Formats: sequence, structure tokens, C-alpha cells
Amino acid sequence: MLVFPNTKINLGLQILNKREDGFHNIETVFYPIGLKDALEIIPSTNPGTDVEFTLGGLPIDGKSHDNMCPKAYQLLKNDFPELPAIKMHLLKAIPMGAGMGGGSSDGAFTLMLLNQKFKLNLTTPQLIAYALQLGSDCPFFILNKPCYATGRGEILEEIKLDLSAYKIVVVNPNIHVHTRGAFNQLTLVPHKKTVKKIIRQPITTWKDDLQNDFEENIVTKYPKLKNIKKALYNEGAIYASMTGSGSTFFGIFENTIPLKRFTDKNYFVKILP
Repeated sequence: MLVFPNTKINLGLQILNKREDGFHNIETVFYPIGLKDALEIIPSTNPGTDVEFTLGGLPIDGKSHDNMCPKAYQLLKNDFPELPAIKMHLLKAIPMGAGMGGGSSDGAFTLMLLNQKFKLNLTTPQLIAYALQLGSDCPFFILNKPCYATGRGEILEEIKLDLSAYKIVVVNPNIHVHTRGAFNQLTLVPHKKTVKKIIRQPITTWKDDLQNDFEENIVTKYPKLKNIKKALYNEGAIYASMTGSGSTFFGIFENTIPLKRFTDKNYFVKILP
């Protein structure tokens, strides 16, 4: 059985405060986009191993057992010991450490695929609860619809937001940003408006009001990121921003505007309808 875990962009990202549990309360809008990995699960012929996990596509740092996909399997296996041994192959197309939630999506889609394939009969709230054990933004990918997110990112409210009339250009300079480090370097600032309020404004106003609190520090650390945002606006973007904790930038364009691809060969660039 084959599925295609997609990624997301953050429309605004405000860090409100640090919690007693060490996490931060945030406010953002998660918006799903069509950049996808591919994940396949088939029965294993080697019952001595729970998961035979293989990777293809973009290289992934770290050990394979630390990947979200086998972690998701083991999470369910703890509660469903009858879950059979499987072979799992992940083809990576979403850059890692890019602020697009690619790993979180892989984990969430693994939960949903196992639930479907082996008829575990888990409800959406139950899948969300498992997903939260994997990571703060994993629950979003269970719903996979535009959501206003608060708390750690796990408190989700579906919102009416449709950007299908626009093109979205995603640019990643192949810089891996570690989320924990980004939080540690963050300086909390007051916010005049909530993301929820700004997102309801005309998209032409987002440039002035809709900010990502991580962006200033990350751009200072990696100055060439500033040039990416500038280039997106020079191309005619209505709105451009960093997503998540970086390093990916995206621009939202009118569909009628012809777009040039970035010329830097080291950049990962996708134009999404």
C-alpha cells in the first residue's frame, strides 16, 4: 500500500511564551501544500524483525531507527501487539530541517496507513493523540486541512482558507536548521495582532502584518536567506516568508505571473499550482 505524505507552510508564526514543560506556546496557521514524499508498506517475509525500513531519494542524517516512520510503527505496536512485521520504504523528496514538517508528515501518514491497512479502527482523535507522541506538529497532518494552531501546535481549529487561486513557490537553500536551536536563540517579542486576525485580512496586507518570529534570527545567522525573500518579492510575490523554524522560504503569487526559476544550482525550488 502506497501513500504520499505532503508538507505544509506556516502562515505567520508567533512564539507567545515558554511553558513549564520546556515547550513554547505558539500561534500559527498550518497550510498543506503539494510537495510530497512517498511511503510504501508491505508485509514482511522476515518475521524476526518488526520493521525492515529502507530509504531513497534525498539523504537523511541520523540512524534509520530514529526516523519518524519506524517510530510510528513501534508506537502502535506497543498497543497492538498483533501488528504484523512489515517492510517499509520511504522515498524522500521533502528537504529535511527545512521548516516544512516533512518528517512529521511521514510519521503521521505512517500511523494512518497502518490503521487503514491492518484495520485497527482508530478514530481521528485517537490518531491525533498518537501523532502528538511523535511530535508537536504531527497532529496537523492527520487532519491535513488549513488549521489555526495554538498550544505547542497541537491545538487545531480548521479554518476556511483557500489559496488554490495562487501559485506558491518554495525555495530551500539546503541549509538544515535544528528546531531546538532555533527556539534557544529566540527572543520573545510582544505582538500587536493575532495570527488568526491577520489571516482574515486581505492577502495584500499580509506583507506588513504576518510575521514569522524565527525569521530575523535565522536570516542573521544565514544572510543569504535574506536574498531569497528579496528575490521572491522582486519576482512579484504578494507575500513571502520563512516557514517554520527555517530555512525554507515561500512566496505566494498571482497565477497569471510568469515565474523564473532560481539560478543557484544548490537551491531546491518548487512551483506549486
